[in-house]
Amino acid sequence: MENIEIYINYVAKITEAIGVLTIFLGSLYAIGKFMFSMRNRKPVTYIELRQSVGKSILLGLEILIAADIMATVVTKPTLKSVSILGLIVLIRTFLSLSLQVELEGKFPWQKSKN
Repeated sequence: MENIEIYINYVAKITEAIGVLTIFLGSLYAIGKFMFSMRNRKPVTYIELRQSVGKSILLGLEILIAADIMATVVTKPTLKSVSILGLIVLIRTFLSLSLQVELEGKFPWQKSKN
């Protein structure tokens, strides 16, 4: 059982790294696309840049939440560890929700304004 915990911990650390890389590389891609499009007749606007970076952050946050859940499964569930996980998930979920509202202009459960 101890070996499984070690492997799950490694997987959680790798998943955390993937989440951070997702945010970093997605932001770099969005900024690079913005910089190179300045030469074109129709450059990427600031709003499109913000939306691209926001989408990278959203995806990265979702991956980081998954990593936190995996890391908590490995530890012995104490009230403190579960509370910390709950707080982290709550903060990241709030950030994800507020980013999504800013990007789309509506809450996820609202219908589209057609």
